Amino acid sequence: MTAKPTSTPPTSLGHRERLRQRLELEPTAVADYEVLELLLGYGLTRKDTKPLAKELIQKFGSIRGALDARPEELLQVPGFGPGLLAFWRVLGETRARYAAAELQQKEVLATPEAVARMAQARLGTSPHEECWLALVDRRNRLMAWERLRRGGIAEVSIYPRDVLEAALLRKASGIILVHNHPGGNPGPSQEDRLLTEELQRLAPRMGLRFLDHVIVTDGDCYSITQSQRI
Repeated sequence: MTAKPTSTPPTSLGHRERLRQRLELEPTAVADYEVLELLLGYGLTRKDTKPLAKELIQKFGSIRGALDARPEELLQVPGFGPGLLAFWRVLGETRARYAAAELQQKEVLATPEAVARMAQARLGTSPHEECWLALVDRRNRLMAWERLRRGGIAEVSIYPRDVLEAALLRKASGIILVHNHPGGNPGPSQEDRLLTEELQRLAPRMGLRFLDHVIVTDGDCYSITQSQRI
């Protein structure tokens, strides 16, 4: 039987403070479940979070696994309720925006891995296929990072017109198209390749540069224009 978080007695409050001090003085000596225990304490301020932290590590294998777990999986863990799920979503959004900030004022073409990291932070664990656009200026600096479409479990419909209109609306110079494959295989489909070819053909006619079409999964990325994993 899995243990649920219980109200925090004074001894647990003292334990949490000692754990904070250990993290500050010698962070690498703190176990993964203890880091997660401290993190959970900010979402469950009056609960003993140690049992839940251990349960999350056991179920998902690591801190990353726990942070990337899907909502329906998290809610199956005893003690992980809607309130904590909202806190988890804030963490996920923070991670996604942190990754996106890496590209601010940087040359996107000089750091294709940064594009992949930004996309993975946002889309890697999404159960739905989504299409996003990274729009850049003439110096390839990020101007906008926005969702174009969100589809069902297996697919999302993307049309060249929508991509080009979004770029023109933002007065962008270049386009990087990004979408995810929830199934875990980053390899492009025939439809993905045809869409890429169509955008490569049409973008110059609109005064735009089509720079790349990147497919991401939780652990992998593929550049269609480079025909390789990145």
